[in-house]
Amino acid sequence: MTKILPFRAIRPTRDKAHLVATMPYYTYKKNVLEAKLEHNPFTFLHVLNPEYHSVVKTQPNSVERFTNIRKKFESFIEEKIFIQDSKPCLYLYRQTKDHHEYLGLIGGASVDQYLSGHIKKHEETITTREETFSLYLNTVKFHAEPVLLFHEKHESLSALLEAISQHRPEYEYTSAEKIKHEIWLIENPEAIQQIQEYYRQIPDVYIADGHHRCASSAYYSTHLKGNLKEEQNHFMAYFISEDRMFIQDYNRLVSDLGNISDDDFIKRIQTHFDIESSDLKKSKPSGHHQMAMYMNRSWYKLVPKKEFINDSHPVSSLDTAILTDLLLNPILGIKDLKIDRRIDFISGNKGMEGIQNAVDSEKFKVGFALFPVSTSQLKKVADEQLIMPPKSTWIEPKLRSGLTIYPLD
Repeated sequence: MTKILPFRAIRPTRDKAHLVATMPYYTYKKNVLEAKLEHNPFTFLHVLNPEYHSVVKTQPNSVERFTNIRKKFESFIEEKIFIQDSKPCLYLYRQTKDHHEYLGLIGGASVDQYLSGHIKKHEETITTREETFSLYLNTVKFHAEPVLLFHEKHESLSALLEAISQHRPEYEYTSAEKIKHEIWLIENPEAIQQIQEYYRQIPDVYIADGHHRCASSAYYSTHLKGNLKEEQNHFMAYFISEDRMFIQDYNRLVSDLGNISDDDFIKRIQTHFDIESSDLKKSKPSGHHQMAMYMNRSWYKLVPKKEFINDSHPVSSLDTAILTDLLLNPILGIKDLKIDRRIDFISGNKGMEGIQNAVDSEKFKVGFALFPVSTSQLKKVADEQLIMPPKSTWIEPKLRSGLTIYPLD
């Protein structure tokens, strides 16, 4: 069974929601971030960057910096940029992007269910990052961006959410990224109870994005002294049916071939792959175990030879693992994708053209396109408590910070 907790969100007034909501600050280029801070006094980026107009700067990830974030957050409340709902709600949130509708619920996810393995993970987390974010939570006392969780489709739940979405939303706006955002407040106790009952019929949920925030929330809760409030033993999450979620490919860029010549590189690839010249359109992977490579302004199709594929293993059978095990590691000497500076990653939403442009810029020598990991593959890895290779998935929707704040105090 899955637990979803209604909560009293702190959120923007209706007229300011489009001005407050933001993507995570680290996704913005420096000049774009500065422009937003300079020209939009309502953006939640001011809360996350409270010292933008200050001469005195504190150290990043310090108690002093986190204290200033809390103070700026309180000033948004005092200025009535934010309000708080008078009773616990669940929040139906729909993003519409490129004709794809992402529809799910924002609510509290249980730390106990995360610790027991009911909320399943497929990535490793770094202890120091867990400790830092736990310190952040202990100081600022709120969650601003939901963790993305997905689950099997529940027909009755889907029908109920569709019915609710027929009413006028509390928020409705389109961002500069051409994404439409809509949020409905679900405050009727009977509706909330029905939703919770449907979730009790869902056996497991899976982390799509936010592994460190889950782990940090667990670290925060388990290290709190005294009696825990119910909200403190939960974290804000966006629950979405797997049929609504969209997994894109996450592709690879390599800066150089080391001491290997171009011809020798192609020759070595042929040990483990069938390779043929192609073009941009024809080389695009259309199924698992199909890959594409771009180098020297030419596209190639790559297909790993069957004798080198272990389809019985949830991780080894992934194309991201196959590319590393049969090419990046043995030929280019790239052993750890998390720390090797020669490797970079480009999301599938940039398309094949994104890979081509990156290599043509001469910043990279070669690029690789992969077929997206499937939902069933991701679930199988998590079910068997295994870990996926780094940067294996680019998952939509990408959620906004500041639309619903989950208070811990």
